[in-house]
Amino acid sequence: MERAIAALSFFTRLPLWRVKEIGADAYKRVVELWPLAGWVTGSVAGGVYFAASFAFGPMIAAVMALSSRLLLTGALHEDGLADFADGFGGGTDRDRILNIMKDSHIGSYGVITLIIYFLLAVGAIASMPPAIGAVAILASDSWSKAVASWIINFLPYARSATTAKNRLVYSRMSPSAATVGIIIGAIPLILLPGPAAVAAVAPIVVTGLMIIYLRHKIGGYTGDCCGATFLLSELAMLLAVSAMLF
Repeated sequence: MERAIAALSFFTRLPLWRVKEIGADAYKRVVELWPLAGWVTGSVAGGVYFAASFAFGPMIAAVMALSSRLLLTGALHEDGLADFADGFGGGTDRDRILNIMKDSHIGSYGVITLIIYFLLAVGAIASMPPAIGAVAILASDSWSKAVASWIINFLPYARSATTAKNRLVYSRMSPSAATVGIIIGAIPLILLPGPAAVAAVAPIVVTGLMIIYLRHKIGGYTGDCCGATFLLSELAMLLAVSAMLF
């Protein structure tokens, strides 16, 4: 229970820390239950898309869905994607990349990447009927977080705990914890229409490519890299679902 509360407190703005005091060790293991946070954020965003589709056009409904998740998470992962784009876009070596990612200011690479990301995400969601779109948002959110979480098992942390943004280094997942995370993330996939379920392969491919790229460029991962890996994996799945429906 403590780890679940820690994960929801860490990955959303829900004030669950008021319910129970969370120890530092629980926060080191929040990635194990990242998919559980995906159930919450995906359900909210999917529900907003479904409800808004009856009052507005699909584009507006999709924007409202993503906006609801931004409010719920405080743009945690989007901030990571922007920092990732700035660091790897403007950095010429490992140290420079890490220094740029740690800078709180956003640069041109980050701005452009976020614009492209949201345009593609909104377009993909808006192409789906309300019911399928709502399910796709939930499934892609939870499943992509489950897959992206494996980055901490395949790569070392690229910084030290003292130089980390939040002074936190995630603990690697045990085989049992990793399995539980995959199961939690995979459950919503059964709600997808048969052909669309094939889109679940997309996050696996994207995460695998990110692991290879990060190993080559900085020899590890950071929190920003985790957020970027999740969003890119999720976007790939949403685009794949959209493509399957045509």
